[in-house]
Amino acid sequence: MKTKKFTILHSNDMHGDFLAEIQKKDVGKKSKLIGGLSLLSGYINKVRHEEENVLYVISGDMLQGSMIDSEYKGISTIEIMNYLAPDVVALGNHEFDYGLPHLLFLERVANFPIVNANLYIKKYNKRLMNPFLIVKKAGFEILFTGIITEKVMDSIKLDKLVGSFITLEEASREVGKICNAYKNNDIDLTILLTHIGFESDIELAKLLKREWGVDIMIGGHSHTILKHPKRVNKILITQAGVGTDQIGRFDIEVDDATNSIVKSSWRLIPINSKLADPDEKLEGFIDSFKKKVDRKYNTILCKLSKKHTHPKREEESSLGNLFSDAFAEIAECDVMLVGSGSIRIPELGPLVTLKDFISCFPFDDSLTRFTVTGFSLKKIFSHILRNENRNSEGECYQVNSKVRVVFSSKSNLLKSLEIDNAKIKDKQLYTICLQGYHIQNSKDNLNVSEKQLLKAGNSKVVTTSVQEILEEYLRNHQNISKEVEGRLTYLTT
Repeated sequence: MKTKKFTILHSNDMHGDFLAEIQKKDVGKKSKLIGGLSLLSGYINKVRHEEENVLYVISGDMLQGSMIDSEYKGISTIEIMNYLAPDVVALGNHEFDYGLPHLLFLERVANFPIVNANLYIKKYNKRLMNPFLIVKKAGFEILFTGIITEKVMDSIKLDKLVGSFITLEEASREVGKICNAYKNNDIDLTILLTHIGFESDIELAKLLKREWGVDIMIGGHSHTILKHPKRVNKILITQAGVGTDQIGRFDIEVDDATNSIVKSSWRLIPINSKLADPDEKLEGFIDSFKKKVDRKYNTILCKLSKKHTHPKREEESSLGNLFSDAFAEIAECDVMLVGSGSIRIPELGPLVTLKDFISCFPFDDSLTRFTVTGFSLKKIFSHILRNENRNSEGECYQVNSKVRVVFSSKSNLLKSLEIDNAKIKDKQLYTICLQGYHIQNSKDNLNVSEKQLLKAGNSKVVTTSVQEILEEYLRNHQNISKEVEGRLTYLTT
């Protein structure tokens, strides 16, 4: 029996998490640095030196989440990733944040291969990216392919040329096409890089035929932390949380005769200064970007009365309330829905620099006010608050202070919806304000079409730049404070 040992390191959802942080310790104990690409690179370099056959892969969302990334529209991120030299990368939804043409430019900047099997140029039935990669190492051949999340379709909806086989059933068939066409007798290991969320990974694994021979699924998007891989349909499924504070590590032994894994172990490795020395050259390269960004954006924007937080996108937060109330006041609307995913950091303040603000709210967009019936509002809230949406993969929202919603998690039903302490009436008209992204994808995210939003008339574009009006609002509202006050209430009994 001819076998070979391999080490597969994997990251996902790094989101421009370039810099290490100091982990606070109890009095008398020494603090240590955690995370950051310099320490991550140091660990990868260490493993590459210690082990014979090492692969490093990334399952999407390298981009978005830091000022260094947004200031350079992802070019800085790709240049920095070139230092890490991943063997293969799959697309995540945030790779599309700067537009499809810019993504194709970033692909040319990358010194590493990017794979995706189910994104197509519709008119010509041609895949947009390389659908697979065969890596040859130590006389063995490893097949990689990639699958993207439905959120990509949201991001590129206005581009009519591009489409995707995006449901799990369609995605499974795309994986089957790749495996049937390219998994010959010489392929020893097949790895699927996904960016669809952990629960969807499990469902996709159930749909894959065993004859296709997928051995491992390495995922992203849901930021899931695991203690051990999930085994479904004889496929090992794993993910490595979010950011650069940790990295996943597979140590496997592959049999060349049977093209199967005969031995495997997996760990989630915490990245800190005790694990490996930082990559000083990469640290200097990142610092060259940081200095430019700091000079431009380290000016004080405002001071809040206290630290505001946004710990979970599925729940009401003080930071979400602050932004929702600001937009509602500017838009003069009854209901303001702010996408929870628009708020990219878990806390802000008390002192807020321009850099802090843009890191927190990096997505610029329009803001439009619509007039809708109370019936439509009930339909919207029933959809966005349903149990299956309130997970790490759903599109959740923060709301303004006029709104009070009670939802039963037990029965999965909307119990009450009030505006200004009055229950809404089905036939009465109300105003609702939405970001442009959520208008374009209103059917999927809100369960009402854009046509339905426009039906009652009286729509108005409040602003073409939510970022600019929020910046001005904070600048002119010093020492503001918001609390979590029960705008969104979930009954469990």
